[in-house]
Amino acid sequence: MPKWARRSVSLDALLPVLYLKGISTGDFQEALAAILGPDAPNLSPSVVSRLTAGWQAEYDTWTRRDLSARHYVYIWADGVYLQARMEENAECMLVIIGATPEGKKELIGFQVGLRESAQSWHELLTDIKGRGLSVAPEIAVGDGAMGFWNALDKAFPSTKHQRCWVHKVKNVLNCFPKQMAPSVKSDLNDVQHAETRADAETALITFSEKYGVKYAKGVACLIKDKEEMLAFFDFPADHWGHLRTSNPIESVFSTVRHRTVRTKGALSQKTAKLMVFTLIQAASKKWLRLKGRNQLPKVIEGIKFSDGVEVTGTTETSAAR
Repeated sequence: MPKWARRSVSLDALLPVLYLKGISTGDFQEALAAILGPDAPNLSPSVVSRLTAGWQAEYDTWTRRDLSARHYVYIWADGVYLQARMEENAECMLVIIGATPEGKKELIGFQVGLRESAQSWHELLTDIKGRGLSVAPEIAVGDGAMGFWNALDKAFPSTKHQRCWVHKVKNVLNCFPKQMAPSVKSDLNDVQHAETRADAETALITFSEKYGVKYAKGVACLIKDKEEMLAFFDFPADHWGHLRTSNPIESVFSTVRHRTVRTKGALSQKTAKLMVFTLIQAASKKWLRLKGRNQLPKVIEGIKFSDGVEVTGTTETSAAR
């Protein structure tokens, strides 16, 4: 690189993006000349190939890392489909992100799966446990894909389930005419943004009475997962915004998906996985910590929360009255 240029996170992310976009190793010199300068050295095809080999080595090291000293209080899981110059059918990237006791988000698991099947999730969770992750997360957040939840119950049976409200709202809205979407979405917001579980349950009853006769399918879609939709009420209120959605994964992949959806050609599954992993690692350096992370030690200690408030002797007495 030129003397005036410094290696940056954005440049680390740029290289795999250019590869996904269809830039061959022989074209990197021309593609990066505008950024690094016309006299930038070490951009020959053989050097770029060594870079990709380095990414493979980093991925291999990451997949073998020891997790025995790690503890993740919360986890988010999702299966993301990309069409990034891969085979004819979109592959599913299985992703698990966890929150440490310090409130830092980390990528825990990542692999290509078969349509979010229970077997694929089981393999990923088993691999994580096999590398030493023995402490079960307090709660897992994900969409309604049964494959993940079945696999989670086998790997970490004590972990609570929280369904993603963003996915649920989309599924419920699909049961209603498009012109009704604004009013239905407003009623759903009354449920997920209620201040207490009692208020949320009241809003659910109101929703059922309002739409149950004509749109029974939409109501059933919402009511069937009632307990899993309201699990976040048993955790600190500062964390509700994090626990109601699997957005920590969606926000990362929205950029990746945007960069890869229009690419054409024949990118192998192995290369696509490697490139996406490299992009996630670059993005993870900018992930923000959880709000109210000072509450996490209390969750780890097993202190109970009701409607987002720590349960104490005074709280229990007041509730009894």
